[in-house]
Amino acid sequence: MGSTKSPDAVDGRLRNVALTVSYDGSRFCGWQSQSCGGEDSGCSVQGEIERALARMHGHAVPLIGSGRTDSGVHAAGQVANFHTDIASIPVGRFIVALNSLLPRDVRVLESREVSREFHARFDARARTYRYFIHCGARPLAHELPYVWHLGRWPDVSALNAMARCLFGEIDCSTFTAAGDQSKSRSRYLYGARFFPEGERLVFEISANAFLWKMVRSITGTLIQLEKKGSPVDEFSRRLRSRDRREAGQTAPSEGLFLWSVRY
Repeated sequence: MGSTKSPDAVDGRLRNVALTVSYDGSRFCGWQSQSCGGEDSGCSVQGEIERALARMHGHAVPLIGSGRTDSGVHAAGQVANFHTDIASIPVGRFIVALNSLLPRDVRVLESREVSREFHARFDARARTYRYFIHCGARPLAHELPYVWHLGRWPDVSALNAMARCLFGEIDCSTFTAAGDQSKSRSRYLYGARFFPEGERLVFEISANAFLWKMVRSITGTLIQLEKKGSPVDEFSRRLRSRDRREAGQTAPSEGLFLWSVRY
């Protein structure tokens, strides 16, 4: 996560602090403040943390996230950075200080000083998402906000056979949403796989970056094709088509987590 400095105090210069953040996205419109439209009114995760930072500093402190997560999407390992002019707080104490000011559905897990040039978004090499699918008949009530309740066990071998094509430099236009503003829809994918975890099936996918709703679109399409018993190469054909009309259902937001970011 960039180079670190050992001393906590600095000689009058701003320190650059990186946070690892976990949040329950159920009540948020997403990570980014502007995703709510206009001035943030408390509906974004970024807005909550920036308000806590402002209370600590006595002035506004911009926060840079590694990337956006959409409305209802969660995070186990979002990374963000900010510059602080407070020299009296050891960098590790930002965890306690921020968590005391944040709501319970936003938690700072780690705080470290990084190089002055570190940028949480532009320096990220890979982002990993996990999508959780509950395959049992009766999930516990507390699980429902964090899984897609499918209620059946799909053919994991068939799903993984279809997902093997998600590797390398790929035009992912098929699996983006209308209104995506990305200049390029080409992404480098490091791979994707399904694996069981108790009564849940986990879909894990890593890439240098993702298009809007891309992971949910891929997940829903794969599950839909598996249910139909489609040939293994049908998913690859749809991916190569670069046609949004070839995408299947979009999986619901509650099962999706930004799992980790690699630098």
